[in-house]
Amino acid sequence: DLMQITLLLVASSLLEIDSYLTILQAPEYVSFQKGDWPISGEKIPDMVALTMGFSVQEDLSWPGLRAGPLFQRPRANVLVVVRGVDSLALPQSVASYPLENPVPFTLDSVAETVHTLFAEDTPVVLQLAPSEERLYMLGKANAVFEDLPVTLQQIRARLSQDGSVLASLPLNSLSRNAEADLLFLSEVQVLHDITALLQRHRHLAKDHSPDLYSLELSGLEELGRRYGQDSSQYQDATAILANVLQKFGEDLFGLYGDSAVVEVVTVKNFEVPLTRKSRSILESKQISNPGSPYNLAYKYNFEYAVIFNIVLWLMIILALAVIVISYNLWNMDPGYDSIIYRMTNQKIRLD
Repeated sequence: DLMQITLLLVASSLLEIDSYLTILQAPEYVSFQKGDWPISGEKIPDMVALTMGFSVQEDLSWPGLRAGPLFQRPRANVLVVVRGVDSLALPQSVASYPLENPVPFTLDSVAETVHTLFAEDTPVVLQLAPSEERLYMLGKANAVFEDLPVTLQQIRARLSQDGSVLASLPLNSLSRNAEADLLFLSEVQVLHDITALLQRHRHLAKDHSPDLYSLELSGLEELGRRYGQDSSQYQDATAILANVLQKFGEDLFGLYGDSAVVEVVTVKNFEVPLTRKSRSILESKQISNPGSPYNLAYKYNFEYAVIFNIVLWLMIILALAVIVISYNLWNMDPGYDSIIYRMTNQKIRLD
């Protein structure tokens, strides 16, 4: 009886899970164990850091990832967060794990570690959320992805140009004129452009510094709100995105010489208690910062206060030292205060 109750509890908990972490691509030396071991959403950044060979503040007691070789680490880590769907029918994947406590997370700590350890090598760090028009680039990404469309207006203009995904995708029930459909197609276009830019700059995948990519897609979430999750538009978009992500992962895995980890996190709804209320990007026609075309936010460094105080007080001390030295030099008597004049006077007297 106790065993049956335990199995029922486990089965009910698995039925309630509507978020998953799927390892799409991984090299052989990054060992992911197949199983239904759940991982908390707040532990995703630690998992990404461990796959790249970085240390974390707290040990990750999760059996899904085994310790790998110390001197062999992947050249890149690509994390794609898909909102509005519990899982995707990805044709091929390494492993999949239930996601517990799907709270919003960022890879800022991992990006800071990459920038600190490999500052001289200028690694590629790209964090992008097209629906929120949010972009953060670091290192060589500033030169490689400077032409990457970021705002919805730029991406929609890109859809009408040559080489857009509209010519190759089976749109089926999706429309080229509806706002929600265009948002989804814009995100697919961004994935295509990132792959195309990396293929044009293949030298980035051959350097010694690891690269980090973090992408957040919410087009499916918007389609679910507009048409419903049982609609043909939502079903067609889900199938399109699954195929696009599979090809996206394979292309990046090949560009980095089979030395990249590609993860896909599918979240139906983020648990956001006691935080600001979010709104749809389709409700707003302008970005929050009209002065900047990319709506970029500055990267805050937690050592800013320390550096500011060091520079401030050092400048004050140097200014006071200059004032004191200048005052003493101005009021100095060369005949008595200077040893040079004193010796010269004695030499003159002896002569």
